Amino acid sequence: MVRYFHSVTLDEEKCRGCTNCIKQCPTEAIRVRDGKARIFEERCIDCGECIRACPNHAKSALTDTLERLGDFEYTIALPAPSYFGQFRRTTTPEAVLGALLAVGFDDVFEVAAAASAVSYVVRTYIEEREYARPLISSACPAVVRLIQVRFPSLLDHIIPVESPMEAAAVLAKRRAAAKTGLPLSKIGAFFISPCAAKVTAVKQPVGRHRSCVDGVFSMSEMYGLAVRRLKDRPPTTGLQISAASGIRWGRSGGENAEVGTGELLAVDGIHNVITVLTEVEKGRLSDVDYLEAQACVGGCIGGPLVPENPYVARANIKAMADMVADKPFPFTEEEFRRFYESDFMFLEKVIEPRPVMQLDDDVTKAMMKVQQMEKTLAELPNLDCGSCGSPTCRALAEDIVRGLAYETDCVFKLRERVRDLAAEMKELAEKVPPSMEQPSQNHGPSGSSADIAAEGAGGA
Repeated sequence: MVRYFHSVTLDEEKCRGCTNCIKQCPTEAIRVRDGKARIFEERCIDCGECIRACPNHAKSALTDTLERLGDFEYTIALPAPSYFGQFRRTTTPEAVLGALLAVGFDDVFEVAAAASAVSYVVRTYIEEREYARPLISSACPAVVRLIQVRFPSLLDHIIPVESPMEAAAVLAKRRAAAKTGLPLSKIGAFFISPCAAKVTAVKQPVGRHRSCVDGVFSMSEMYGLAVRRLKDRPPTTGLQISAASGIRWGRSGGENAEVGTGELLAVDGIHNVITVLTEVEKGRLSDVDYLEAQACVGGCIGGPLVPENPYVARANIKAMADMVADKPFPFTEEEFRRFYESDFMFLEKVIEPRPVMQLDDDVTKAMMKVQQMEKTLAELPNLDCGSCGSPTCRALAEDIVRGLAYETDCVFKLRERVRDLAAEMKELAEKVPPSMEQPSQNHGPSGSSADIAAEGAGGA
């Protein structure tokens, strides 16, 4: 089994070693070596920041192709709530879902509907259980992996509730099995994703043994296929079952709005998330019950695999949610309660940390390396220019301690070294062996032979 699967891939032929990506990576997982970017797989969280930052389009996300639909007798599209934000405000949610049938799916099940179920479970969990405050949403896989890598002490704060994507796959397959009589193994559920992190969450899930989602398609690709079929598709009814609050999950704050209990805080953008998690780690947000944290600016509508501008998408989601404002929740109170009492709505495994930031498994050696790193860092210019191929001077100091880089990789230290070598070479070039005649203006320590003779005569 592959130790780490990553949906974010690098095309070395397109990479020019510009260092833009290394400055944006929240886990410092990228270095530039030999003129090409290199991704440290153990640190990468597939947030997609490098995809956005690369001007040469050398980074991309690995997703499935429509050929995967042929592996199942019955296929279901699972559009994320953010998918609605890609279409014009005059388009109805029903039309958006109907176009997916025209693409080739047999059925559609909105992740927004499952989001309402997840919201109920989270709300009930907050009201009925004891927990470390604040609880942190498990919906964004990039944030979950960020905590594994950079904030392992906060793993106990992640609420052990499944993401809407996984819940939707379970509910959709159960509904399809009851409808068609097919076994679950012949029913395929395919998520339409706004980001790379959710691809990784399917291929190598955290908190569960195996994902119930069978494949992931890029939202940009699916939008391109579906939008062309909107006009030709006859009107459909009965596909759209989600409430307005479920659709609003597609943008930042939508999750908290539907959870609606306790002290809530929402943060979006991976670097903003890091700032808030640092505060949580320091114990400064213990008065907050629930933290909605999303890696992409604006929430899922700002994902690296979406075609629409996130600000336009936010307005589109509001318009579509308003269209179904009077629509009831997709499940009854009794069904919601049954979900809360069901195992499938909760994580199967404890989320383990990724100890990739520690310098050594041996604590004593690790402490020595920390001291060595701090000493090395003090000798570096601390300009964080990235010319060495590491994102910061601290990262370079760490690389040096780990044996992955040299101090002279820093252009400023290299210049100092060259200057010192030049001065040393000049001094050596001007030196004359004592056996040779010394320049008159620069006598040797014992003087010339004439001086010695003169001194001898004077003494006589």
